[in-house]
Amino acid sequence: MPSLLHAPATELDALARDAADPLRRFRDEFLIPPHGDGQKHYFCGNSLGLQPRGASQALELEMQRWAQLAVDGHFQGDTAWMTFAEGMREQLAQLVGARPIEVVAMNTLSVNLHLLMVSFYRPTPRRHAILIEAGAFPSDRHAVESQLRFHGFDPATALIELEPDEPNGTISMQAIADVLEREGHRIALVLWPGVQYRTGQAFDLARITQLAHAQGAMVGFDLAHAVGNLPLNLHEDGPDFAAWCHYKYLNAGPGAIAGAFVHERHAHAALPRFAGWWGHEKQTRFAMAPQFVPTPGAEGWQLSNAPILALATLRPSLNLFLEAGMGRLREKSLALTGYLEQLIHEHLADVLHIITPAEPERRGCQLSLRVSGGRTAGRSLFEFLCENGVLGDWREPDVIRISPAPLYNTWLDVLRFAQLTADWRDQNG
Repeated sequence: MPSLLHAPATELDALARDAADPLRRFRDEFLIPPHGDGQKHYFCGNSLGLQPRGASQALELEMQRWAQLAVDGHFQGDTAWMTFAEGMREQLAQLVGARPIEVVAMNTLSVNLHLLMVSFYRPTPRRHAILIEAGAFPSDRHAVESQLRFHGFDPATALIELEPDEPNGTISMQAIADVLEREGHRIALVLWPGVQYRTGQAFDLARITQLAHAQGAMVGFDLAHAVGNLPLNLHEDGPDFAAWCHYKYLNAGPGAIAGAFVHERHAHAALPRFAGWWGHEKQTRFAMAPQFVPTPGAEGWQLSNAPILALATLRPSLNLFLEAGMGRLREKSLALTGYLEQLIHEHLADVLHIITPAEPERRGCQLSLRVSGGRTAGRSLFEFLCENGVLGDWREPDVIRISPAPLYNTWLDVLRFAQLTADWRDQNG
């Protein structure tokens, strides 16, 4: 007898949900890796998104323009390179709930964090601490620690790492409020994730901004796991800056160009910065004068001219996001992740423990899972899933992350993950 997870009615239910999905056509816009005679069930968009079918065409178009126009490609055609990045500002702004003057695509995530901290981490002898979450993504912690050392401060005392206060390693808003109340007098910068990479916990950006600003601290967000995952409203939420990558949910390719946000209230501020000529005001950029005059807004933090080939692969995915709409994507995401949660609770509770918050408003599409039996069992299950065409990702010491991305994942994908987990349990029981 088949298990309940393998019963025909269960698969028919998943197929019916997929057939009723108003966003189902977007799956066909992506290249899904093969597995055997079919396709992988891919849940790793929180690490690297799938390739949009339009990406290679967009890249090839710019390669052809380079071949045919050479330097004149900067000035000719609808995608003239001089204004290529500018032409994407409206799309980026819509994606993150910002105004066009507040966003720019440039560099990579950690580079952007450093550039923005040059401007927004302005320590004094009395106020020089930086607040992050304990267990932050290593690159963020490295960046923050190096900034502290660069300014002559000891991370042992100047780096405040807020420990989780909830059972599954997540952090309550009360804990954030408490540390800001207690330590706010010496905190110069709060650098916080939109979604914590290991636990999948999503945070209330507006509330964190309000609490930090009330204490006189600057606020920046690392939105690597939030952009393209959750609806964002950066302008209204009011942080001073934010940075993110585009290779995860935004599907722009490995090591893709990143994004940055600087709130409009800083658009004309005389802030210290590491300057480069592409951040110079556009009207006089080619006068080649020695004095730096920044372009108003986020574009003023650019250093070098835009990497056209990297930007080219971002545009097709941005178009898909705007066509689908973050509202509809979030609605499907809630349904898919809720379905995954339901299958785990009803059929796999003896195997998997969800550490991501249960409240939908405190998570995106990712569920972080611990396997009963510890790391050895967890690795065994992870490898079994990979061998059978289900690809999530592993985060040390003991977490499997499964992230149903609403642009291309299906209810049948989610069911297949659950079925294979049940098979592994039965084989190892």
